[in-house]
Amino acid sequence: MKINKKRPELLLPAGSLEKLDYAVHYGADAVYLGMVDFSLRAMRKGELITLDNLKESIDLAHSYNKKAYLTLNIFAYDRDIKQLIESCEKINEAAPDAILFSDFGIYNIIKKYMPKIPLHVSTQTNILNSEAVKFWQDLGAERVVLSRDLSLEQISEIKNKVPDMQYEIFVHGAQCVSFSGRCLISDYMTKGERKANHGNCSQSCRWSYKLLEETREGEYFDIEENERGTHILSPKDLALINYLPQLIDIGIDSFKIEGRTKSLYYVSAVAKAYRKAIDDWLNTGKIDEQGNYNEIIKIGNRGYTTGFYLHKPDSEGYSYDISKGLAGADCLFVFLDKIQNKYKILTKNKFLLNDEIEIITPEECFKTKVLKIFDEKNLEEKELSNTNDITLIQLSEEPKDYKYALARTIGVKNLR
Repeated sequence: MKINKKRPELLLPAGSLEKLDYAVHYGADAVYLGMVDFSLRAMRKGELITLDNLKESIDLAHSYNKKAYLTLNIFAYDRDIKQLIESCEKINEAAPDAILFSDFGIYNIIKKYMPKIPLHVSTQTNILNSEAVKFWQDLGAERVVLSRDLSLEQISEIKNKVPDMQYEIFVHGAQCVSFSGRCLISDYMTKGERKANHGNCSQSCRWSYKLLEETREGEYFDIEENERGTHILSPKDLALINYLPQLIDIGIDSFKIEGRTKSLYYVSAVAKAYRKAIDDWLNTGKIDEQGNYNEIIKIGNRGYTTGFYLHKPDSEGYSYDISKGLAGADCLFVFLDKIQNKYKILTKNKFLLNDEIEIITPEECFKTKVLKIFDEKNLEEKELSNTNDITLIQLSEEPKDYKYALARTIGVKNLR
């Protein structure tokens, strides 16, 4: 049974040119990217997206007939406004499909210097009601990213009251402990050196805390029974993969995945999982709930929650024992080239000769075995390939197309 509903956009993060490329091939309809100085996710390594390669990044997305949105969603100081004005010519030349913003000053600059670029309003503006949507609509916005603090019922009500606006919501990824992500904890805990609303969050909510009573100097109390303290502020990750039918029924235009600082494997695997879930529902009227869950637990997470979408989160919505997301499957290597009957690969995590592994590509997912490992120059056979090694390997079963293929461990560890 084919569902006669509008096909929603699947929107993936593009923290680098490489991640953009993989996100598109694994199923993204659009990507969002941010330059280092104006984004709430300031990347610190890898092939960063800057003003100098912004046009190249957007052109790459356009070459695949996909959209690319530019995030300028910091809360700006005057020095930022000055720098943005100096950047407007290059941004116009790069021609993003929309600019995502939250600051009124940045809004003014966009309207004055980049009036032809469509406006998308960030979740940082705390859009919780239909009147706020109308406000931004009157100011020329084409799309709003609704607050993550809304329920499905509230989202539906807003959509019904203002049907001629585009709506984007987060469906997967890490969540901020503060209301719509407007957090000052990092600023406070780092004495102003790491400003969350300026793209430099220290993720203080992921730190481990204990209780200190004023009159008992040096005497600490566990907030719960945990020798490492407790991560009392750390929410679990959002995952709405099995609730996409309800969101499609409401008429949401864009499903957004969090994670511009996440790994290449994360971006690829989560895109593949959500692409399949959307297409399954639209093409057959069914979703594979267990299969969907089995896929997303192989991706780095702190445990999953539905956030505010079904009901207000209680204590089960927090990850008290860990701060870092743990993947259920380790990414082992990425494919670089094929030389005769061997694959040249870059190792991400150590693997051994004769290991059984799983290969995922945009079209495939299958198990195979490592038959041979050679050094990069193909001179010496090896028993293992260490992290960051470039090696040559032979596999018992090969991908139909190795470009964009990734290898990972079989099964699930770190089940949360």
